Amino acid sequence: MYGDSATIRKILTESGDTWAVVGLSSNRARAAYGVAEVLKRFGKRVVPVHPKAETVHGEQGYASLADIPFAVDVVDVFVNSDLAGPLADEAVAIGAKAVWFQLGVIDESAYDRTRAAGLDMVMDHCPAIEIPRLS
Repeated sequence: MYGDSATIRKILTESGDTWAVVGLSSNRARAAYGVAEVLKRFGKRVVPVHPKAETVHGEQGYASLADIPFAVDVVDVFVNSDLAGPLADEAVAIGAKAVWFQLGVIDESAYDRTRAAGLDMVMDHCPAIEIPRLS
């Protein structure tokens, strides 16, 4: 299991409130849309990262993590596992504090690289499920 309860709690409560959500678009049918809505409800700033760079939940979108012109605390990844590793590497490169791979997103070598770089990481979990449990 990649994400013990202490790490989950730390990311959700101590890592900061600016979350870049990779894969978030204006498509309300996608899981990323609903998860971003929950994160906002719990006080997180949700920054959409998607090739379309759409504005979602009132926040300007960006085509890539590198395009975001301000600090990002957590990178939440909603892409297929085979695309996730490079995003974890980008999270390290932009100075994020943590990486969160959503349910079903698993890349063990990316997890090891990200942890070795000093970031907290959770894999195969959903923050929208975990954050209400903290109350």
